[in-house]
Amino acid sequence: MGFLQTIKNKLGIGGVSVALSVPGQVSREAGTVQGRITLTTKSDQDIVDFTVKMYEEFTTGRGEEKKTKEYVLGEIKIPGGFTIKTGETKVINFTLPFKTLNSNNDDLKQMGGAMGAIGKMGSFANNEKSEYFIQATADVKSAALDPDDKKDIKLV
Repeated sequence: MGFLQTIKNKLGIGGVSVALSVPGQVSREAGTVQGRITLTTKSDQDIVDFTVKMYEEFTTGRGEEKKTKEYVLGEIKIPGGFTIKTGETKVINFTLPFKTLNSNNDDLKQMGGAMGAIGKMGSFANNEKSEYFIQATADVKSAALDPDDKKDIKLV
């Protein structure tokens, strides 16, 4: 039974579950987002630490010309150093600072007037699209595949 449990732990089966709770939208100017990580487990597990990051998936182009780049806007490490027992639930609150990035077309759009119109046309022509996500990952001592959760968030 011990060998089978070890294999399950390595693969994260029946191990720690991570649930991320963040607001659906946040102001670009806020510079921080608050959230909470909820941990549950079906077996005793040692938690080393947590990583919470906010990132942007920036997509340009259409069809075969489509390209996606990922930019990290903010990242924090939260120390763990505790054991979560079977059936126990732990909640960790966090505040994640972030800084948004602008494309050249975004900078032009913010100028307004004729330059703003050029920025809007350039953004449309390039089919620029940004999606924002927050991801929380728990570093579990016995797991090869660390559990995580990801939520999309809108910047307004």
